Amino acid sequence: MDKNHLVEEEGEGKSLNFIEQIIEEELAEGKNGGRVHTRFPPEPNGYLHIGHATSICLNFGLATEYQGKCNLRFDDTNPSKEDVEYIDSIQQDIQWLGFQWEGEPHFASDYFQQLYDWAEKLILEGKAYVDDQPAEVISAQRMTPTEPGVNSPYRDRTPEENLDLFRRMKNGEFQAGEKVLRAKIDMASSNMLMRDPIMYRIIYCSHHRTGDRWCIYPMYDFTHGQSDYLEGITHSICTLEFEIHRPLYNWFLDQLTTTEYRPRQIEFARRNLNYTVMSKRRLLELVQKKYVSGWDDPRMPTICGLRRRGYTPESIRMFAEKVGVARREIVVDMALLEYCVREHLNKTAPRVMAVLDPVKVVIDNYPEGETEYMEIENNPEDVISAGGIVIDKAAHLATVDGKPMELSFKEFELLTYFLENQGIALSREKILNSVWNYDYFGDARTIDTHVKKLRSKMGDKGEYIKTVWGMGYKFEVDE
Repeated sequence: MDKNHLVEEEGEGKSLNFIEQIIEEELAEGKNGGRVHTRFPPEPNGYLHIGHATSICLNFGLATEYQGKCNLRFDDTNPSKEDVEYIDSIQQDIQWLGFQWEGEPHFASDYFQQLYDWAEKLILEGKAYVDDQPAEVISAQRMTPTEPGVNSPYRDRTPEENLDLFRRMKNGEFQAGEKVLRAKIDMASSNMLMRDPIMYRIIYCSHHRTGDRWCIYPMYDFTHGQSDYLEGITHSICTLEFEIHRPLYNWFLDQLTTTEYRPRQIEFARRNLNYTVMSKRRLLELVQKKYVSGWDDPRMPTICGLRRRGYTPESIRMFAEKVGVARREIVVDMALLEYCVREHLNKTAPRVMAVLDPVKVVIDNYPEGETEYMEIENNPEDVISAGGIVIDKAAHLATVDGKPMELSFKEFELLTYFLENQGIALSREKILNSVWNYDYFGDARTIDTHVKKLRSKMGDKGEYIKTVWGMGYKFEVDE
């Protein structure tokens, strides 16, 4: 299911995205012992940018929401592109955003020996083989999605021969690119990734953690699912381009795991910012060619660049929440990110009142030696009121005739929106776009459900929310 829906929970409406729905269903079934364990697995080949921030907020947010855990795991399987500098910066950025991973950071390199042992197991079972062909030939033999692939001439090597060659690969007896290890699956599969994918390649490059111990390194598809399994991950949240990888993710797990527990891969769509470069390769080019002063240049969309520009962690988390989670890719307007930082700074930035060009005034009828003070709210927008209803946005408190109202998060936002737009007829579409965010796929009946409950909690003041037939609602205080 690729859209939000309304779940009735303890008499209160709660809007769930499709990932939360999946988790709720699995928890109800008791899957994986009722655990929720996510992970954020960046490759340490660059600095994190605003796109990564939304993924961070999602993975750590789900763990918090369901009293679970979230791991930080570095996918360090390509030492030629990785650097300790990136590892340090990634940890700093995550902590600056306000999140803390479970335990110590994990590394894919922690599992190199186990992955190697599993590779030998697949070889002995006839499910993997060593291929001597160059990468471009292997790619060409996969053909097209409508044409079956061509078997490698080395596909039918015996397990004994494959095991000997693989061990010699590990021992450094061959040149880089001379041989690869491939899974033996199905060269006629409609999914091109299932056509005997590469599991290991030869790379002669010192690794930041394992040094020169290894000269063969596992590919992402062989590493990803097995790392999830070894860490006890229950929900492997990936971006949508990995949807096609899911059958391979599951195939490796089917061959190598024996327990009832299984991680599940779930994909969501990327969120791109207009007028913004989101490719780490392109951002690296900007840094290397000195078009910018570094990864933290305020013009960069990196998290550290945004930090230098004046963005706050709260504003970026607000942005991630408003963007939401969906199954289709969209381009988000930069104005939304700017709106979020303005909203946060408007509530937190100190105001100072001063007389810049004073004029001396003598008051001759005021008691000598007496002083008076007056208080001015730092942000008067934090408190709005109408007809006996008072909303304190900073304290997230709503009262009616001085009595607190027990409101859900969305009910509070809806009531705030009504008070901020008194006397204006608001369509259901406009309310959805403003309160639920513009990428909400839910039914407009969600609004009707929330309004009904809101009116009930407001008592007699519920009459202030008037129905505009055929359109939506209007908040209007009766004279």
